[in-house]
Amino acid sequence: MSEGRPPDSRPVAVVANASFYVGPPIALLLASRGFDIVVGDPVDGLVGDLESLGAAVETVSGVFDLGRAESSQGLVDAGMARFGRVDSAVAFSGNVITGRFMDSSLDDLQQVMNGNIEAPYNFLKAVLPPMIEQGRGQVLILTSATGATVTPAASLYSATRAGANHLVRNVADEVGRHGVQVNALGTNYMDFEEFLRATGANDPTVRAKIENMVPMKRLGTLDECAALCVAFLDGTSRFATGQFISFAGGSN
Repeated sequence: MSEGRPPDSRPVAVVANASFYVGPPIALLLASRGFDIVVGDPVDGLVGDLESLGAAVETVSGVFDLGRAESSQGLVDAGMARFGRVDSAVAFSGNVITGRFMDSSLDDLQQVMNGNIEAPYNFLKAVLPPMIEQGRGQVLILTSATGATVTPAASLYSATRAGANHLVRNVADEVGRHGVQVNALGTNYMDFEEFLRATGANDPTVRAKIENMVPMKRLGTLDECAALCVAFLDGTSRFATGQFISFAGGSN
């Protein structure tokens, strides 16, 4: 088993979803740190920006839904075919179902299970084999900070996010002996269009109330989230695994 990549090769990162949220800034930061990139469904202009930073880029389309096992496997297969290795991989997914538990249905549970448990399961199953074979690798799964606390308005969502966080811990314990790290980072209270829409925070009055709930009295930005994510992906910190980090302004 190789203890590292060939000395003349660039590391390769898979960014499962580069169409929105924190995917594009993570890809850009990794490219700026010398990575070649496999990107799923990149937003317009991202590939050119990555290439301007010196990265070779492999694009994979139609892999937005990580609840489909073939989406994650397609990303890994593309990386292996183009570069012969995958050193780092990051994914985020999720289906949000809100409301009281007593008003929920089995269909609601199945929806959140697909987005919050099956999607990270599929991603881990796809990216880990080549990393284990290499004897080196870093994986980060973005979940939700609600998985670390009671969330009355979203009990199914919170419970399945907690399941994903614990899945990461267990998988990390299993693959650590192979030199592979697996960690989770959970976000909440983000200055991001989907969070603003879901909470009504596009209304300045509502936003002010939400920000007042956060110890830091503001929403988090995608760029600062990406900066923290990359610390678990760029090869500079190889002694942290099986960890869950909350990125929620101190609220969880």
